[in-house]
Amino acid sequence: MTEAESRAPRADAARNRDQLLAVATRVFASADTEPSMRAIAREAGVGIATLYRHFPTRESLVDAVYRSQVVRLTTGARELLDRLPPAAAMRRWMDLFGDWIATKNGMLDTLLAMIETGEIAHDQTRIELLAAITTMLDAGRAVGDLRRDVTAEDIAASLIGIFTVAPKPQRGALASRLLDLLMDGLRPPVISRSLLAR
Repeated sequence: MTEAESRAPRADAARNRDQLLAVATRVFASADTEPSMRAIAREAGVGIATLYRHFPTRESLVDAVYRSQVVRLTTGARELLDRLPPAAAMRRWMDLFGDWIATKNGMLDTLLAMIETGEIAHDQTRIELLAAITTMLDAGRAVGDLRRDVTAEDIAASLIGIFTVAPKPQRGALASRLLDLLMDGLRPPVISRSLLAR
C-alpha cells in the first residue's frame, strides 16, 4: 500500500468520526432524556458497530461531544471578535453557550457521573469559559461597547439562569429576548447631554 493509499482510509475515518460527533451533538441537544447509542447510530445512518468502533463506550462519546463543544466556545470567542464588534460578538457567543447547555441536557446523567469520577475536569472547563468571556469583555471595554463593572462570572451566572428558565430549543424565542435584555444591561449607560452640560 502506498503512502497516499494509507492516508485515504485515515481521512475517511476522521470524516466518519466527525460526522458521528455532529449527529450525536444534534441528538443530545434535542433529547429530553439520554438517547441510546443505537438511536444515535440510527440517526447517523450507520450500524451500531460503526458507532462503537469510533466511540467504544457511551462515556467516550459524551466526552468527545462535551470537549468539542467547549472548544467551539473557547475558539468561537476569538473568531467572533475577528469578524464583529465586541458587543455583537458577545451576543452571538451567548447563542453558542445556549447550544452547549442544550447539548448537555441529553447527556446529563452520564456527564454528571463523569464529573463525579474526575473523568471530566469541570473546574478546568469553567476556567476556559470564563477566560473566553473575559476576552470579549476586555475587547468591549477597550472600545466602549461594554461596561467596565461587569465580570465574566456575572455573565456566566446570568446565562445559566436564562437557559434554566428558557432552555433551547424548547423556548428559544424567550431565551433570545432575555439575552437581548442582558446585552442591554451590559452596555455602558448613556449619559444625557443635558446632564453633561451642567
